[in-house]
Amino acid sequence: MPGPGNVGERVRNLRLTRRLSQAQLAGHDLSDSYISLIESGKRTPTPTVLRMLAERLGCTPEYLAEGVEPEQRAHLEVRERHAHLALLRGDPVTAEAGFDEVIARSDDPDLTSRARWGRARALEELGRTDDAIAHFEELREQAERDPGRASWLPPVIALARCYHAVGDLGQAVALGERAVERLNQLGLGVGEEYTEVGRILLLAYVDRSDPARAHELGRRLLNPKGAADEPTSVHYQRASMRALDEGTIGDSLYFADQALAARGDTGPAQSRARLSLAAAKALLRGVMPFSSPSTSNPVPAAAGEYGFERPRPEGSPEAAQEALELLEGTTELDGDESTESTIARARALVLVGDLDDAIAALEQFLDTGLALAAPSRTALVPPPGTDVAARTQKSVLARLVLARARVAQGDPTAARVVLGAASEQLATLSAGRPAAHLFRELGELYELVQDAEAAAVAYRQALEAAGLSASPATSNARARV
Repeated sequence: MPGPGNVGERVRNLRLTRRLSQAQLAGHDLSDSYISLIESGKRTPTPTVLRMLAERLGCTPEYLAEGVEPEQRAHLEVRERHAHLALLRGDPVTAEAGFDEVIARSDDPDLTSRARWGRARALEELGRTDDAIAHFEELREQAERDPGRASWLPPVIALARCYHAVGDLGQAVALGERAVERLNQLGLGVGEEYTEVGRILLLAYVDRSDPARAHELGRRLLNPKGAADEPTSVHYQRASMRALDEGTIGDSLYFADQALAARGDTGPAQSRARLSLAAAKALLRGVMPFSSPSTSNPVPAAAGEYGFERPRPEGSPEAAQEALELLEGTTELDGDESTESTIARARALVLVGDLDDAIAALEQFLDTGLALAAPSRTALVPPPGTDVAARTQKSVLARLVLARARVAQGDPTAARVVLGAASEQLATLSAGRPAAHLFRELGELYELVQDAEAAAVAYRQALEAAGLSASPATSNARARV
């Protein structure tokens, strides 16, 4: 733990512990009045005096100056790195505990800042997104107050991702576009930051019913100009030099570190895979194929009659085929993103008419034999750190895609059974935009199997999950649309 108080208090505490008088500590080199001024905080000892006092008090100059012995600091440095490794291997619970320890014990601003960033990421991985947002907001404010120490780009991109996750599309888009503007100022159109913020914006535009803007952005992201001409490290170094020229030292240091990390790399494969997944999901949500030229004067899709957007059309077979090609580049993904890739591939297979492969993939994913039974009420307790809500959302989505495949197969009876299981599982989710989207698709599918009553209930639940309300007449009208 850091030593108590300031330099003077540490000098006084150690002197008393050693049973020395002020005169004895002063020796022949200093005066006892000078020692008194140091202990009262009225004088700050020079490095030479600190070394002298440390030798007489039996400690290190670092302890007198900062309250932490070199061995303690080294231990905390190692602890912070081990916490980051735990985060990378998918153990956010252990990571959070490690970061908490470093934050509580460190007096090094840089080390503490790195630990606070790691803790925010761990909270995000644990599904505690609101807590993560609060931490990322603090990091953003700190970086904006002191741009010479840190870059605000990483927390801004993280905030855009988190706000998108909780359904605050306005904030997600505003922050994402701000980050893109800054990257453009630095001439950086490649790299992990550009890919990640582009991926977030692409999905946010789709969720905001703006397929034209999503299409335009997707074309730029998937075919960056000049990206293959030079290594990514060169682009990072150039951005660092531009930031240095304009005096934003925090950005310059950040991109210099990124340039060093990217040396010798052929490119951030996982970032590219995540972008491919986002682009495929956009294509399956009605965005026209990215291989097609952009249309002029795009007009965003309008919201629904009752303030909640209408069910978006499924992608075209051509878009689905392009999505399948993009999904071939997602093998680098694991965990939840690998699951999303599996479900997206099945949805694309349904759209191109490959129903047997789609159903086989979904049945294997759900691991329920025929995948027609309701979800088990005796499911195993998920491992620590698992985001149960996220797992439930993906399971419901898989069932909805399976029901769509059964409808396309001409088996509405099987589709109704799958929809019943999905409805039961969906009822366990908390209100919010993710649940609203799932309820809305559930209503659409009930319409396809000609169950108007169940469709009306699902549409009403979609409105309630989105924080809106509807009269019975409104729900019935929606079911008839």
